[in-house]
Amino acid sequence: MSGDHEDAAAAAREFGHQFSEFMNWAHTVGAADDAPLTRLIKAHLGGADDEPVVSRRWGAFEQVNLQRAVEAWTVQPGREVRVQGLSIPDGFSGVSLGQVIDGSHLPPMRLSAPDVTDLPSGPGESLACWNRALLLVRDAAGPYAVLISGPQPHEEASVRFEIAGLPMAEAQSVLGDLEESRARLNVYRGQTVIASMTPMGGIALTFATTERVQRADVILPTAVLDRIERHAIAISAHADRLTAAGQHLKRGLLLYGPPGTGKTHTVRYLIGARDHATRILMQGEALRAVGQITTLARELAPSVVVLEDVDLVAEDRSYGEINPVLFDLLDAMDGSAADADLLFVLTTNRAEVLERALIQRPGRIDVAVEIDRPDEGARRKLLRLYGAEVLAALSDEDLEQVVERSDGVTASFLKELIRRAVLSALNDDRVSRCTLPDLTDALDDLLDQAQSVTRSLLGLSGDESSDEAVDDGTTGYRSVARPGVYRARPRRGRLP
Repeated sequence: MSGDHEDAAAAAREFGHQFSEFMNWAHTVGAADDAPLTRLIKAHLGGADDEPVVSRRWGAFEQVNLQRAVEAWTVQPGREVRVQGLSIPDGFSGVSLGQVIDGSHLPPMRLSAPDVTDLPSGPGESLACWNRALLLVRDAAGPYAVLISGPQPHEEASVRFEIAGLPMAEAQSVLGDLEESRARLNVYRGQTVIASMTPMGGIALTFATTERVQRADVILPTAVLDRIERHAIAISAHADRLTAAGQHLKRGLLLYGPPGTGKTHTVRYLIGARDHATRILMQGEALRAVGQITTLARELAPSVVVLEDVDLVAEDRSYGEINPVLFDLLDAMDGSAADADLLFVLTTNRAEVLERALIQRPGRIDVAVEIDRPDEGARRKLLRLYGAEVLAALSDEDLEQVVERSDGVTASFLKELIRRAVLSALNDDRVSRCTLPDLTDALDDLLDQAQSVTRSLLGLSGDESSDEAVDDGTTGYRSVARPGVYRARPRRGRLP
């Protein structure tokens, strides 16, 4: 019986060996039959398929720049390029160039036209970009293959280039050439873009067209506006001479003050005044990407990086849990080259909670400017600015009544006041020019007790129900209520 056992065991081993050989053969034949792309690449490389595959990744927002780089690279003299697409059914993950060359563990694929996605390449412009394409290249370096893989569903938001068929140093040189072209042909240079976060955690950049704000439309005290311009604009105007004198160009400007006082309006003016620079606007979740955005801004300098409501990520560590984005922000502002014309503009309604390391260390925030509630003269100018045509029928005496009653309000409040006055005129089937009663009714409505939430949204708060002055110690102003009169008097804030 023991002999039968041994014979059976030997037969089983032999069967296992033969079955393994059969599966290896079947896999090889199947790969050759079912992977025409593998055969195509091997035939093109002509035996050079044993070289290492060299790859590089970029952020998804660089896809349009890489497309421009590839298009310029493919038409260089002495280079022949055949572009081939590969189609993979939905539900299968992407493939690497190494997998395709090996021919194993591949999802079902077939040769096709390149997969293309249309991406913005400028305000009102777009460019067809290869989302998955194989480039069969022949130039002075010999034959080689480049696989381009754009962002794929349910995968990391990135663009990957892989090169096979070249020695490592030569493949790195090709990637270096593409990188140089990507930087030189960057579509974001000199544009205004809004940074946001994608669902997969990547960065998205959207071209923005903002109406240019003229200097005359920035209603701030002359000394305040002059100080902002010296720091934000004049340094760039003297960039060459400052650099020659060994002075740094990188700087940080903080605009702080109550909501609705004109910080964002001032930022729009600065953006318009730097129309030759790259302007990147960040707010909300996008602040998490400040490190990557700063790297981009350095590359595209001269640049302006605007971080709105920076207190959301740069709150003083003594207030509780540390926000990791704070350290990214500090590193970004420290790591920028001193000779790069890079301006950080930060805004906040709560300067008192900002992290001390951000505002007290030179080279991060160099100048902090308070944008306060408008005084009497500023309110008069704001009413004329926002009212332009619709208040043309008002006399100077009429306008002074509104100026007197609006003591302590914000620019946003006055803008809303005029809008409501226009609505009042239209509701009475009159032309859109307002009368004093229209403005008075609108002002009464906004100052009514029931409109306290609206006033808060427009940068005001306080309790108008009392005739006594109220100072709650946190809002930064004192409010005084009288019959038919509401005034919110600014109390000068102090940057910590």
